[in-house]
Amino acid sequence: MFLPAAEQLELIREGTDAILPEEELVRKLERSRERDEPLVVKQGFDPTRPDLHIGHAVSLRKLRTFQELGHRVVFVIGDFTARVGDPSGRSETRPMLTAEEIEENLVTYRDQVARVLDPERTELRRNGEWLGALDLEDILRLTSMYTVARMLEREDFERRHREGRPIAISEFLYPMMQAYDSVVLEADVELGGTDQRFNLLLARTFQERHGQEPQVCLIMPLLRGTDGERKMSKSYDNYVGLDMEPTETFGRTMSIPDALLEEWITLASSARGDERRRRLEEAAEDPLAAKRRLAADLVAQYHGEEAAREAREAFDRVHRRGETPEDLDLEDLETDVESGTLWIGYALQGAGLADSTSEALRMLGQGAVRVDGEVVEDDDLQLEPGTYVLQRGKRRFAKVRIGPAG
Repeated sequence: MFLPAAEQLELIREGTDAILPEEELVRKLERSRERDEPLVVKQGFDPTRPDLHIGHAVSLRKLRTFQELGHRVVFVIGDFTARVGDPSGRSETRPMLTAEEIEENLVTYRDQVARVLDPERTELRRNGEWLGALDLEDILRLTSMYTVARMLEREDFERRHREGRPIAISEFLYPMMQAYDSVVLEADVELGGTDQRFNLLLARTFQERHGQEPQVCLIMPLLRGTDGERKMSKSYDNYVGLDMEPTETFGRTMSIPDALLEEWITLASSARGDERRRRLEEAAEDPLAAKRRLAADLVAQYHGEEAAREAREAFDRVHRRGETPEDLDLEDLETDVESGTLWIGYALQGAGLADSTSEALRMLGQGAVRVDGEVVEDDDLQLEPGTYVLQRGKRRFAKVRIGPAG
């Protein structure tokens, strides 16, 4: 039996940016209760990268709320739309991903989603199921339902058009494909961030033109990343991943600006009601204590209470007592055949502390690298065979054993 519509709405409304239109959601909830039939609630995620982060979890947690209220949640994996890439908020066309890159990225999605949603009550669908089956006649019929003039009303398209920046035709197709997902699934509700408003509203138009009742659009706020400025994104390296190591999750959370605490406590923490109010009061009075509580909360949500305790202790060892982490894995690296040494940049890359030698050089130039606790001032440092503890910034460590090649 479903809760009364007013009680459901109160839980659904919490933390949302907008419900468009709210009165239609009320009608859907009332009808659902009368008929004892769940609403179909969907959200799509394109596997353009392998990691989901706590910014994605803002809406995933709202999907969990719908599950707990008894509704049917469909998690749409955009394996087809990812080939185009969502143009929302972009100033230029995204590079097109290959099918192989997409498959590699989505491998981890099922496990990551299960950290938030109830796997038993989550329907996972790939939109390649129906979008890949469309022929040219279907696509022509789809594109005839909307005009270029209306598409250019979208803020990012309008801006790029005004500035003379190119817009690929495929980018116009993207919101249409997302809207068609709602048609196929006959969605009652779709969730998306504030940058998805146009796409979600377009789905209402497409559903009406297919003879369906239009969906309600649940607009969720975008969580700013650890830099406190831009929206959370792996591209900006300002993210906390759902699958990130607990110590890294704890450390990255501790690095956020104090001004971000209210937003993160409200959108990302597990606190609700009076507990949330207490944490917000603590954030105003003692930001450091509030940050530690938030960091432990985030680790506990995605890795468990024991991992949260261990991450807190590891953080204290390094940052309060100045000790090196105890549980570093040993990475074996080889010296250069001719010199018999290993350049520090290659060591950082080999240890996983830098994605490339150019990134290693950038870190070295910023004085962000230590070897055995000493800041590296020479970016041409050659490491002799031996065992070293490398450190990037305040939180990332690696232990390496350098030996002769071969």
